Amino acid sequence: MTVPPPDLLRPGGTSVRTVLAAGMDAAGMEREGEHPDLGLPRVRRACVVLVDGLGFTQLTERSGHFPFLRSLLPDAAVLESVVPSTTAAAVTSIGTGLTPGQTGMLGYTVRDPGTGTLLNMIRWDQEIVPVESWQRHRSLAGSLAAPRRFVNVGPARFAGSGLNTAAFRGARDVSAEDLPDRVDATVAELRSGAADLAYLYWGEVDHVGHVSGWDSWEWGEEASRTDRELRRLARALPAGTLLVITADHGMVDVAETIDAARVPELVRGVDLISGEPRAMHLHTSDPGVLSRWRDHLGERAWVLPHDEALPLYPGLEPRFERVIGDVVVFMRGRTVVVDSRTQTPASMALIGVHGSLTPAEMLVPLLVTVT
Repeated sequence: MTVPPPDLLRPGGTSVRTVLAAGMDAAGMEREGEHPDLGLPRVRRACVVLVDGLGFTQLTERSGHFPFLRSLLPDAAVLESVVPSTTAAAVTSIGTGLTPGQTGMLGYTVRDPGTGTLLNMIRWDQEIVPVESWQRHRSLAGSLAAPRRFVNVGPARFAGSGLNTAAFRGARDVSAEDLPDRVDATVAELRSGAADLAYLYWGEVDHVGHVSGWDSWEWGEEASRTDRELRRLARALPAGTLLVITADHGMVDVAETIDAARVPELVRGVDLISGEPRAMHLHTSDPGVLSRWRDHLGERAWVLPHDEALPLYPGLEPRFERVIGDVVVFMRGRTVVVDSRTQTPASMALIGVHGSLTPAEMLVPLLVTVT
């Protein structure tokens, strides 16, 4: 059994990937596939909101900014994100009900076993690898008898994007930019009877956390704005609507940054680093890489050989086994390892980060109310 250090979680609890499927079942939407039981009440319609980056730690430790969400905490559940605890992996798992091992969405970047190049799972260059050839599974929306009854509310640039295609193909896209516009669009769809379920995505909490840190005043300002709009959403939805609010992951604020490209012991023998600064895949044929990374990072990281890391990716399909690094690194504490050979200065300067197995990154809230 792969057992992590005591400050990291070994996944095995109820996963956030079950939320959307459970919401669809609660609304009585006829679909194929597994039917998870989260104890949600049966309703006529449902609204599932994903607040990117709002982990359970962030919500509870800065609850003063969330009077509405705080009111739902007494009946809240705590779910686990996926491995790695990052947006591309978690959002696709939510949209499909599958694990990252099944979808292949195994990091912010992954190494394509066929070409050896880095693929960005957020921006996705479909000229290199078409999404449908990588993530071949049907989405939950695509499993519906009437897929147009599922609406995906988000910015126009996401419609038809690689990540949206991987997670929600078959859904009807409704474009709205700022959060108030998305709230209005969601309410209009459900009030008109055009949809039985609306999925609303909001990414600004995550964005501000990346740039300023989740302990910053800027994050608090965005948190308060988000809470106000979600309260307005709850008040405006038609009576009897199930409102479910969750997140894809949490985050930690960086205290130490190590640039692997500037550390000879870390860069020697490593052909490519994929993943993200909190959860890295080291691609190498040098057996000494494992011990060198363990020796240099010490208690700042959990460094695993390929075979020992595989159990952390349940359902891993054989075609994705070589996407997992020859060495896998999960960071502990608040340290990150970046690689200036492949990362931009802006990405290396991020303050709020995620991807690893700490509770602050892995635990997310499940907040439920019926309007």
